[in-house]
Amino acid sequence: MYRVNKYSVLLALFLGFTSSLSASTDAPQGDKKAEIKAYIAHHLLDSYDFSLTSYTDDQGQHHYIGFPLPVILWDDGLKIFSSSKFHHGESVAEVGGNYYAIDHNKIYKTDAEGTIKYDDQNHATNIKPLDFSLTKSVFMILVTCTLMFFLFRGLARSYGSNKGIAQGAGRFFEPIVLYIRDEIAIPNIGEKHYRRYMSYLLTIFFFIWFLNIFGLTPFGVNVTGNIAITFSLALLTFLITNFTGNKNYWKHIFWMPGVPVPMKIILAPIELLGVFIKPFSLLIRLYANMQAGHIVLMSLIGLMFIFKSWLGSTLSFGLAFAISLIEVLVALLQAYIFTMLSALYFGFAVEEHHDEAH
Repeated sequence: MYRVNKYSVLLALFLGFTSSLSASTDAPQGDKKAEIKAYIAHHLLDSYDFSLTSYTDDQGQHHYIGFPLPVILWDDGLKIFSSSKFHHGESVAEVGGNYYAIDHNKIYKTDAEGTIKYDDQNHATNIKPLDFSLTKSVFMILVTCTLMFFLFRGLARSYGSNKGIAQGAGRFFEPIVLYIRDEIAIPNIGEKHYRRYMSYLLTIFFFIWFLNIFGLTPFGVNVTGNIAITFSLALLTFLITNFTGNKNYWKHIFWMPGVPVPMKIILAPIELLGVFIKPFSLLIRLYANMQAGHIVLMSLIGLMFIFKSWLGSTLSFGLAFAISLIEVLVALLQAYIFTMLSALYFGFAVEEHHDEAH
């Protein structure tokens, strides 16, 4: 499955996109559609280098603007080398007498010619070493974590140095922190238990929000459009919910009080299934919204090169710009929804029932 990466919806991305296609604007209509489709598919993938944009010179050579990232493999020992050895997947990398090639965004062991063998289902049969590489998505996660650490450490320190009043950028983020506490955590979890979950709720909100905003920049990265990332985030919510759930939580799943025994037997499997459906809905909602919106954006930009007319290109650019503004709202909205639903699930887990009153 492809690992999805968001691309810029700002003018800088538009310029990068146009530069990579401008060298072939005289191509036949069918070729142009195929080229746009391939370009979009390429930007949906995670990568082993950080490419900001690319262009084709007059001699037909393709040039990339960006920087390589470290490739870390375990293949009879640790292998660490720069992704520049792959030349954006076009070359075979030789490391310590072993040869490696990239096929469908995965690294395989191969020979000096870069031979990749396939089975009947067109799956590569070459040996695939354990891959711990620092890909573009991982790099942006580290950048986001570093940014959050220094930003909120500064906010916390400003309270001590300024008599409990936030300073600098903290003045912008403090109301958001209070909103998450007063409007999300306390109403859904309760005054008694909400403090146990505040650190996670704040972390998950700003983590998703910042990554979504980074996806709207010319960096062209959409980490939250990677289903492996959204799965990991949903898994954290799932584990916290079920490991902190009290006996009433589990009792209302397996043996609901006040319900006839035949109905208990019928409803117990349904309630148990719901335990897994809830985090699944979290990961699919975030992944699908981030992926679909930006496929639409790049498709609209690509229409400019298909229409090749003043009216059609202007309309396509106008639509892309309008949707990019909506995506700014979606970036915040998806972080809010994920945090809200996580708080709601935590509230279910620690809710105290009084069966006698029922």
